[in-house]
Amino acid sequence: MYAERLMRLLVGLMLLGALPAWAGLNIQHWVTSQGARVYFVENHDLPMLDVSVDFDAGSARDSREKSGLASLTRHVMTLGAGSYSEKDIAERMADVGAGFSGRFDADRAGFQLRTLSGEAERDQALDVMAAVLSAPRFEPDIVAREKARVIAALQEAATKPETIGTKAFSVAIYGDHPYALPEGGEPETVAGLAAEDMRAFYATHYRAKAMVLAIMGDVSRPDAERLAERLASGLPPGDAPVPIPSVSARATGSERVIPHPATQSHLFMGMPGMTREDPDYFPLYVGNYVLGGGGFDSRLMEEVRQKKGLAYSVYSYFAPMREAGPFQIGLQTRRGTTDEAVRTTREVLARYLREGPAEAELAQARNNLVGGFPLRLDSNKKILEYLAVIGFYRLPLDWLDTYTARVEAVTREDILRAFGSRVRPESLSTVVVGGQLASGKE
Repeated sequence: MYAERLMRLLVGLMLLGALPAWAGLNIQHWVTSQGARVYFVENHDLPMLDVSVDFDAGSARDSREKSGLASLTRHVMTLGAGSYSEKDIAERMADVGAGFSGRFDADRAGFQLRTLSGEAERDQALDVMAAVLSAPRFEPDIVAREKARVIAALQEAATKPETIGTKAFSVAIYGDHPYALPEGGEPETVAGLAAEDMRAFYATHYRAKAMVLAIMGDVSRPDAERLAERLASGLPPGDAPVPIPSVSARATGSERVIPHPATQSHLFMGMPGMTREDPDYFPLYVGNYVLGGGGFDSRLMEEVRQKKGLAYSVYSYFAPMREAGPFQIGLQTRRGTTDEAVRTTREVLARYLREGPAEAELAQARNNLVGGFPLRLDSNKKILEYLAVIGFYRLPLDWLDTYTARVEAVTREDILRAFGSRVRPESLSTVVVGGQLASGKE
């Protein structure tokens, strides 16, 4: 039976490239008896089931004194739960060919399961997932081992300019807001964590009403409902999470240069940008494609790389989050061209804020974004990711259905207005790791 299902899966994967683009996804939504929100798309093309579970338990829920607690809690949950040891969890997933992974950022702490959809394989994998969600052990010896591993990784990362710059940039634009905390914590704060801290964090933040399930694949609606109840039933309902503080952009940005022996300077420039529910999401998204999100189509790439040869790559992006996520421009350049690269980047941005995109640039951006959209939905896993985002951030269920129309509706005036209200040159903060600016600031 297992071999038959595996063969069906392999055949299905070979045929997947011939499947038509997804259109008009029927996203079904309900709330379990415990209060967990569920988002489900039924699809029987492949004998597979994908499930993701997210909690409002990202690093924004950490304190400065215990930074890293949220990340370590999520990780250690998967290393022993209920009647399953760490080895049992790995072996029972492997026995049925299931994949069990996680994700973590400032907003979300989550788990993803991919399993064959046959009842035996599915049930075995879901048993383990349910135990991880409802009965993590937090065994002291495993906590000590993982702390040592995390501390070693943090210490190694702390020597790299990318890590140094990312941390300094987050502090520069977020100050005392929890978004400034490093997701993995600091070596000294992780060293101070104990199993009791993780149990307390788990008890506070892993509640059914803070839980979002996304289910995608070869299962019927009644089976999906039973599956969701099974995963949520081991958790107390709890209360809805307390909102994290709102983000306020600083009136005046900052400039900081951090010495580093790297042969190239690493530039980080930006400020808080937009939330997931921002009404100007699409003007900012399309407009950023022209500025620095469109690779060789972008203004920054044209000026910084093509015309002046200052960097191999330069980019800009908005990272929408629960509260205003960062708007960031980044590049690497030779130490001797740091000042010119920073000046050129600022000039390109200032001109874009004054003039906006040309009609030809805007048409190209809309065409590329709309044309590439089917590739964003060409697998169950990609659809699952969208379901999880729609559910966690409470976006409209037709968000995917209206995507192309909203991209096509963006005008130059929309972009000028949206960028003008979100990106203010005087509020931009700049961090350079490894170089020195003409201003001599360090």
